[in-house]
Amino acid sequence: MKRNAKEEGLRWLEQAKADLRGAQVLLDNQVYHLACFIAQQTAEKAIKAFLYAQGEEMVTGHSVTALTTWAEQFDSDFAALREDIAVLDGYYIPTRYPNGIPDSIPAKVYTKKPAQEAVQLAGSAIQFVSQRLE
Repeated sequence: MKRNAKEEGLRWLEQAKADLRGAQVLLDNQVYHLACFIAQQTAEKAIKAFLYAQGEEMVTGHSVTALTTWAEQFDSDFAALREDIAVLDGYYIPTRYPNGIPDSIPAKVYTKKPAQEAVQLAGSAIQFVSQRLE
């Protein structure tokens, strides 16, 4: 059964909200590198939620910068969101792989402050999209 566009968007938004709770658990338990990564994933899913709700059928890519640029075709306010959350793109790969960090590993490099900021930015992305879909 094919969902209508808004239902599909809300489904993605629900998953983004669940991921945000997971990012907060990671932050609370001092797993900062993964909190940053999951925050990026959360924002990505929130933006994809908006795009699916607009009727887009094949939303691919992982860059929140690219996805917000795409979303801007439907709502020019996504330009401001892009400025706020672009830093999350830097957490997509280096937070997960040892070869992304010279002479160390992500588990030793990422600290509380960037993880807190990442989780907060992911929450902002969810709030931004929620205001448009719910």
